[in-house]
Amino acid sequence: MNILILGYGKMGKIISEIAQERGHTIVGKIDESNINLLDELDTNKIDVAIEFSQPDAAVKNLSWAIKNQIPVVCGTTGWLGKKPEIERLTLSNGSAFFYASNYSIGVNMFFKVSRFLAKMMNDQPDYAVKMEEIHHTEKKDAPSGTAITLAEDIIDRVNRVKRWDLDTDTDGNEHSLPITAKRIDPAPGTHIVTYHSEIDDIEIKHTAHSRKGFALGAVLVAEWIKDKKGVLSMDDFLSF
Repeated sequence: MNILILGYGKMGKIISEIAQERGHTIVGKIDESNINLLDELDTNKIDVAIEFSQPDAAVKNLSWAIKNQIPVVCGTTGWLGKKPEIERLTLSNGSAFFYASNYSIGVNMFFKVSRFLAKMMNDQPDYAVKMEEIHHTEKKDAPSGTAITLAEDIIDRVNRVKRWDLDTDTDGNEHSLPITAKRIDPAPGTHIVTYHSEIDDIEIKHTAHSRKGFALGAVLVAEWIKDKKGVLSMDDFLSF
């Protein structure tokens, strides 16, 4: 399979290595230093694009791929205010767009466990929920996309929680889910969800040991999406 890498930072490099180990060809590596080469590429020779760039570049990269009907797998966070626009563009162009805040198979199992726990905790008003996430210091957005996904899943299932807030506590606002975001090297990603009461705590935690799990997941999705159309997610890929 011929893969175009959009965004060639640390994640892009690991994705490129794993893709080639799995027998794929990297037909281009585009980042801010050579973005002018994008319109010179032969789109007929690109099967899938994998987009792990920066928030300010993601929309342009995704729009280019979608308009050229190249299935695109995106892991960039921090730009999601424009996600509905990209989804509409995908459908109107008959292309394929796949977004996940995290491509690790383990993290997506963690999402599933968190949703199940949140559904049960909806009927337990004595428990307040909070979250902590830890990433490396080069991560530009806070909270992480993974933390936001966890928070939105909880808000959808725990009626007393109306919103999330960054770096606050629940004192004085029982309707808020506080997220503490820490940036500590070389942490690739830790997420902890805690339900606290006067009697006890219930805590679930995912700790990544390296970025390889995220990169491998993105390549597996790229292999899966090649001949598909529409707006897709990890729930489709993992058949949740």
